[in-house]
Amino acid sequence: MLPFEFRNPFYAQRVRDSFALQGIMHHMGAQLGLVAPGTVDIEIGWAQELTQQHGFLHAGVVSTALDSACGYAAFTLMASDAEVLTIEFKINLLAPAQGERFRMEGRVLKPGRTITFCEGRAYALRGGDEKLIATMGCTLMAVTGRTDVGS
Repeated sequence: MLPFEFRNPFYAQRVRDSFALQGIMHHMGAQLGLVAPGTVDIEIGWAQELTQQHGFLHAGVVSTALDSACGYAAFTLMASDAEVLTIEFKINLLAPAQGERFRMEGRVLKPGRTITFCEGRAYALRGGDEKLIATMGCTLMAVTGRTDVGS
């Protein structure tokens, strides 16, 4: 992966501040892990209330956390006056989401002034093992000048 240059020296704090405002991440018990230019990890522990009928982490939870990981990865590279919104994503569910914890990785593949493309990967962690359970392609947009989008 190419090293990316951030446009805002306070990108990490902006990501943390924005993440703290996401009610759904709080509800799911999600926590930020790695935050670096073009890179964000989100971690979630297994919880019964996040499962589907077979006890696997629900696909909606996996896709929600991957979307946020990709969104924040893109956000790390945006200008200080920009906010981020997802405009499209596709998820591939590769294996049942069975694990003690889950790591959702968002990685910028192609940054742009307005449109950024990211790849997400979700891993189930159990003991010392990790298993790839989902991938995501995510397209995000930098939003500026809108009073209804922003903190």
